[in-house]
Amino acid sequence: MLRQYELVERVKRYDADADEAMINRAYVFSVQKHGSQKRASGDPYFSHPIEVAGILTDFYMDDKTIVTALLHDTIEDTLVTAEEIEEHFGPEIARLVDGVTKLSTIEAQSENERAAENLRKFLLAMSDDIRVLLVKLADRLHNMRTLHFIPKEEKRRRIARETMEIYAPLAERIGMYDFMREMQMLAFQQLDPEAYASITRRLDQLKEGGGDKVARIGSGLQLLLGGAGLKVTVSGREKHPYSIWRKMQERHISFEQLTDIMAFRIITESADDCYRALGIIHGRHKMVPGKFKDYISTPKRNGYRSLHTTVIHGENARIEIQIRSAEMHRENEFGLAAHWAYKQTGHAPDGQAGWLRDLIEILDQSHDAEELLENTRLAMYQDRIFAFTPKGELIQLPKGATPVDFSYAIHTNLGDQTVGAKVNGRVVPLRTVLENGDQVEILKSEGQEPQPGWLTFAITAKARAAIRRYIRHKQRDETIALGENLFEEIVERLPVEIGEKAIKAALKRLKMEDRPALMIAIATHRVTDAEVMEALIPGSSTGEGAEALIPQQNNPVSIRGLTPGIAFHLGECCHPVPGDRIVGIRQTGEPIEVHTIDCLALESGQDADWVDLAWDAKSKGGTARLQVVVKNQPGSLASVANIFGVNKANILNLQLVNREGPFHTDMIDLEVADAQHLMRIVSALRALDCVAQADRV
Repeated sequence: MLRQYELVERVKRYDADADEAMINRAYVFSVQKHGSQKRASGDPYFSHPIEVAGILTDFYMDDKTIVTALLHDTIEDTLVTAEEIEEHFGPEIARLVDGVTKLSTIEAQSENERAAENLRKFLLAMSDDIRVLLVKLADRLHNMRTLHFIPKEEKRRRIARETMEIYAPLAERIGMYDFMREMQMLAFQQLDPEAYASITRRLDQLKEGGGDKVARIGSGLQLLLGGAGLKVTVSGREKHPYSIWRKMQERHISFEQLTDIMAFRIITESADDCYRALGIIHGRHKMVPGKFKDYISTPKRNGYRSLHTTVIHGENARIEIQIRSAEMHRENEFGLAAHWAYKQTGHAPDGQAGWLRDLIEILDQSHDAEELLENTRLAMYQDRIFAFTPKGELIQLPKGATPVDFSYAIHTNLGDQTVGAKVNGRVVPLRTVLENGDQVEILKSEGQEPQPGWLTFAITAKARAAIRRYIRHKQRDETIALGENLFEEIVERLPVEIGEKAIKAALKRLKMEDRPALMIAIATHRVTDAEVMEALIPGSSTGEGAEALIPQQNNPVSIRGLTPGIAFHLGECCHPVPGDRIVGIRQTGEPIEVHTIDCLALESGQDADWVDLAWDAKSKGGTARLQVVVKNQPGSLASVANIFGVNKANILNLQLVNREGPFHTDMIDLEVADAQHLMRIVSALRALDCVAQADRV
């Protein structure tokens, strides 16, 4: 275990300006708070955070990251709170420690789900600050190094599998290849100990039989390139057991058939020298076709740059060779951690791909911690959020998604039946925007149907398509139902009764496919009442005295069972509610627009077709608008709201529209049962001393 002064010395070696006092305080704080806790190895628990901090010094991490590593388990495993860490070490470190703690919580929650790819993405998205991820990876690496102390084989295998499926690929994704390789090897040792032992034994036998072949080939490459005037450093190694085993599995071959078990790395001074070295090597050794990759001209997504080739060496062995500049090597090995090294040295490499290049630029241009924290966010998944079902299943959604998007992402039927949602155990409106890590429970009812208003806040293509599809079907059904009501009223005005034969003949005359098509045409005024009558009884609307044969509408048409906004629109000028005398205006191709009989908007609709409408006795409530002039004094608005509460009316919207002297005018949208209910409320408002005027708009 690193001693206190040793850890400080490591940090000061690469960062002379590091806050030595803060690191010392964090070291002592961690030792005190973890106290007598022990690890499975029998070591004091505080040895773990200290070793994690030591791992991160190899990547030249800043002092705040080192302090975060020392404190990263205190919130989860001791009585320490986030507030206490903020008090002792400031808000930035408190936020970093809290971030690592949250990742650990999600990791445990998703343990049984094995959705590895989604969880990797989630870890990336959750880590608003790169350093949170790096501490988490170092934490996992040290846990893997001490995994063999855990007595239960089942637990060791579970942790190893999780490391292989999630953390090693995550380390690779952000370019930390040393972390990836060590994690894979340690996990492989637990998951398939027999294969690990067999491959390790054969590698040892090769070393004994052939001497140090790696050193001989490496020296030969060094002489070859040095003789051509290139300044290079050549290092070689045998591939680690997991890499060999994976190739054996992929190619379905035995260890004896595997020829490329040695890999060499050539570090040059520049990118140009990389290509010169490649040419010299290919000129001396035969290249294996299909084994050349140029990641310098086309870097990997995580910014990795190098030339890869496989050649047949003189000792009749295939060898893999990676050629890169010193600058590329530093970044390839450190990955995202290299940004902090670049920040310290003040220079960054050019030619990086996409988000990686942008991040390095930002780090170079940031002059203070706040600007740095604002800008060092992972761009890969910035436009995604990840939420959980109550059972821990991970659902990936675009940023800005709501519970409606979440429910449709699970299943269309669940989306259709959504009536509400709980987010993190609390009931929220359906338009609530979800955040990373939210646990969402959808409340459903078999009697529920998708609402047209959902389209104003649902953002996923699946949700919007399902809502639109339902509305189209519902609109067609309701338009046909409304057309049937209008058709019955038209038939009642005819001088004689008609049967199915007359209707079929009318369809032919009007060139309609079927009865539903006719009903839609009637409801949307694509055919007039007179045209329908003429089609049913030819001659009824032509010739002298025809007008007398066609009396005007006798009975109001019921709009029972129809949904406002689909088969008809309630006028926003007069806000009709059940109990009002209403009239409909039919415009060609549009749903009927419903107004109160005294609405001023009817004056501009004189040329349109009017339909006398009626509410059904079972019609549900509606929305009325009130204009209330209230005295500008404490408690006035509370008195008004109390009237609404006593009368069981729900406020949908309240807007202050005018303030003049001692009064202010409010426009209030109110959900009421019917016109009578509304009048009781208006009368009660007028009786209040604080209300100067109350009128329905």
